[in-house]
Amino acid sequence: MFVDRQEELAFLNSLLARQHPGPAQLILIFGRRRVGKSELLLHWARNSGVNFTYWAALREPANLQRKGLFAKILNVPEESAPVHRSWPALWKAVSDLLQDKQHILILDELPYAVDSDPAMLSALQHAWDQHFQNSKMVIVLCGSHVRVMETLLSRQSPLFGRITAQWHLGPFPFSSLSEFYPKWKPEERVAAYAIAGGIPAYLKWMDPSISLTDNIRDVILNPGGMFLAEPAFLLYDKVREPRYYLAILRAIGAGCHTLAEISDWCFMPRTSAIVYLKTLQELHLIERRLSAIVRPGERAGSRVGHYHLSDSYFRFYFHFIAPYQEDRLNKPDEILQRIQTNLRAFVGATAFEDLARQWVTQQGTAGKLPFVPEAIGSHWSSRVQVDVVAVNWNSRDILLGECKWGADKVNRQVIRDLIETKTPLVLRDLTEMDEDWKVHHVGFARLGFTSSANEEMQKAGGMLVDLSKMDELLGK
Repeated sequence: MFVDRQEELAFLNSLLARQHPGPAQLILIFGRRRVGKSELLLHWARNSGVNFTYWAALREPANLQRKGLFAKILNVPEESAPVHRSWPALWKAVSDLLQDKQHILILDELPYAVDSDPAMLSALQHAWDQHFQNSKMVIVLCGSHVRVMETLLSRQSPLFGRITAQWHLGPFPFSSLSEFYPKWKPEERVAAYAIAGGIPAYLKWMDPSISLTDNIRDVILNPGGMFLAEPAFLLYDKVREPRYYLAILRAIGAGCHTLAEISDWCFMPRTSAIVYLKTLQELHLIERRLSAIVRPGERAGSRVGHYHLSDSYFRFYFHFIAPYQEDRLNKPDEILQRIQTNLRAFVGATAFEDLARQWVTQQGTAGKLPFVPEAIGSHWSSRVQVDVVAVNWNSRDILLGECKWGADKVNRQVIRDLIETKTPLVLRDLTEMDEDWKVHHVGFARLGFTSSANEEMQKAGGMLVDLSKMDELLGK
């Protein structure tokens, strides 16, 4: 089953018809492991009407890599393919064979080839300059090591200035989950989004024919399943000393978000923690968030950022499973009970708040808010915390939103607390009191709001959004 990716397919198809630069193309496609890069490229190539070759580099010597690649191009068994002693020789042979034909050549897991022979990139650069840029070839460079792939765009890369197009493939949007789990209720899809995010592989690992609770018990907590092994697998594939990085990920999963909290939890000097945190950011495993009310000119130098896990499954794993890792094989029922007891709060604090901010983004883009947001996020300080914040610095508008993923409808007091208590504290954090801001309010709730809560928000001129309204906009 191939899901979504219409924007990405349109981008790739447009490259086949591009004449400037072109018709030859050197394309960079990158994104984290499991995000569906290979499946996207194969689906596109198979439906393009153009002859194509797909090759994925393995962790093996360069001679074997070149032999395997040329065997794929010739469409013969690997043992029948000739051996090329260097990458320049290989690219010359490929050019002689294909340069007069329109042909898609997909080079997947490129970092493995570069690791085996760093000269591979300079050889490809020479071949592009001498042969391929004047051909009809469409060469796609693909890889999961995001940091390595991003360096191909830098001035230090042999391919600098040669790449004709690039795409960072991200996770699926929430709307795609309805295709994976067509019979699940919106509440279950939001909870699944909190656990697996939009990573295609994780969404496919879960069984749509059983409930989310059964998936947690039988699939996610299965001792021989992929879910439990995934965090260590991803980390060991990216770093040499994973135990220090695992310690930091555990700390963040346990609720430590500042540098001081993380270094103390890990018994690690702050100077060391900063190095590991920077690497994890480069690997897109964590992100450093700033309050939405930090002014644009102050964001780069701000020291009040909080570190969060970027990946939804990492958040779930390091919050619920990693603290009890030694117990999981012997006491899965206890871990399941912990998850069932605390999952509602976890979903509310992660996926539901994220979807609320996505709702604000879409409404702002559609012109359905009182102003166009310049920054959307959340706010926290020693005085107050607000789940959803949107700011326009020029018009001096600010939107403050509260999210509730509870078992009951939201009552009047929650709305009053947002308007009468939290709003003045945010304004104190935001600016001097002599500056006028137009404040707008929105409430988000899984089960909706009481009639008195509706009256309270109407008096303030704000908006109320329940899960059905949110799912109508974001879930279809």
